[in-house]
Amino acid sequence: MSIAIERNPVMDKVKVTLAALLVLAGIVGSVYLASSPLILRLGVIFLGFLLAAAVGFTSDPGKRFYAYCQDSITETKKVVWPARKEALQTTGVVAAFVIVMAIFLWIVDALLVWLVRFLIG
Repeated sequence: MSIAIERNPVMDKVKVTLAALLVLAGIVGSVYLASSPLILRLGVIFLGFLLAAAVGFTSDPGKRFYAYCQDSITETKKVVWPARKEALQTTGVVAAFVIVMAIFLWIVDALLVWLVRFLIG
């Protein structure tokens, strides 16, 4: 027998709003403590963000975001980066292609300028 978890969209909105207010409170607290040492102001901002994250991750959107982040990390670990030799070869091919295309476009531009001058007289 599985237990059905009920989603409460109203409660999720309240949690997300509370998280936003906690971030805002951290920022406002930092501005309020403008004459205090920097470490205290940064601590207030950090505390606001930390509390907001704690509240936000208890909501359904927060849980889905956390699962998305975990999936993204898993996919990032699957990326195969090219070896140094392969990266240098690819960079060289791209640079050579750019130079060849620049020369080609310069020649075409010069020919078109010559043709327009010839036709205009």
